[in-house]
Amino acid sequence: MSRGEAIHAGAAPKAVGRYPHARKVGNLLFLSGIGPRTPGTDEIPEGIEAQARAVLANVRAVLEASGARWEDLVDVTVFLTDMARDFRAYNAVWAEYFPDPAQAPCRTTVGITALPTPIAIELKCIATARD
Repeated sequence: MSRGEAIHAGAAPKAVGRYPHARKVGNLLFLSGIGPRTPGTDEIPEGIEAQARAVLANVRAVLEASGARWEDLVDVTVFLTDMARDFRAYNAVWAEYFPDPAQAPCRTTVGITALPTPIAIELKCIATARD
């Protein structure tokens, strides 16, 4: 079975490990975990709202590098390091990007104790891939 095509997005922050930003397999696009670090500087925005907007911008950059669009997202897993503090604010930012729940991708939000860098949020996404 083919492992598909590895995709590296120049407009997204570099991966913190040895893995591609995404992998296209058949008509699916699997994005590696993406955080809110600023491309080029690795700065981390202050506060969950700013981190949520930054991580969504980084997801968009990887989608675009993969030839996909925002509307091609079908499933998003959200990892929050402080669910009690951050869920409500993150959910409000999500609603700005996906105002119509019928058109939004499926989403699961998980509370975790830590991420590999000192960030509050990371997204893991699946999208449909374009030919």
